[in-house]
Amino acid sequence: MQHTGGGVQTQLKTGTILDRIVEARRGAVEHRKQVVPLPVLKMAVKRNEPPRDFAAVLSRNALNVIAELKKASPSRGLLREDFPVEALAASLEQAGAAALSVLTEEQFFQGALVNLTSARKKTMLPVLRKDFIFDAWQVWEARAAEADSFLLIAAILDDSLLRDLLALGRELGMEALVEVHTREELRRALDAGARIAGVNNRDLRTFEVRVESSVELIQEVPEECLAVSESGLRTHADLVRLRAAGFDAFLVGEQLMTAENPAASLRVLLERPA
Repeated sequence: MQHTGGGVQTQLKTGTILDRIVEARRGAVEHRKQVVPLPVLKMAVKRNEPPRDFAAVLSRNALNVIAELKKASPSRGLLREDFPVEALAASLEQAGAAALSVLTEEQFFQGALVNLTSARKKTMLPVLRKDFIFDAWQVWEARAAEADSFLLIAAILDDSLLRDLLALGRELGMEALVEVHTREELRRALDAGARIAGVNNRDLRTFEVRVESSVELIQEVPEECLAVSESGLRTHADLVRLRAAGFDAFLVGEQLMTAENPAASLRVLLERPA
């Protein structure tokens, strides 16, 4: 399959926060493609070790938490001034995280791709690149930076592009987490062949959070597809309830990043002894 730098094909623009982030990301990606051409990324990928198995750690019979390293968000601003990526990653692994998610979008989340590489070097956990990905070049960039998985947001991708990016990820040894918020987005993700579906309880167009979104959609996720509940998860009871409903894993960011001690916060979520 031939994949080029691939164009951006987003859904109808509505002037939402999500639209503004994607527009800004488009400009940043176009600039970076000039600085780091695709052949350079491909050479870096060839030198890298194979990816760690993201799907496997989400399949364990446990409360599998994807702990997210996120410095800021558009809805809440700066979450954590003190942001020692390597120390945070190592402590979250020690506290029982199944995997890590690292925000790499610079403008709205104060992220950086180097944070992902740094976090991965300090742990044995698979690491997800959390970003607004709409171009094959970004998937190559993720693997060149040693990401083990990457996020695809159904709301910003048409069916053809979603399918192509999933396929490219698999060619590179990465299974993408496909994020959805509605039944229609979930249907599109499954039709495109998603094997890991993430239900985002936060509506990316309004940033409103409803954990019930997960409860409402879990019945639509087939048994062979891993299900991840994302956003708004604050207590051990939340995780137990959603695990019983059928979720395999839980992505938790702000609850950890706003805690004085993120590792201690994760232990409380998992009810692990200190």
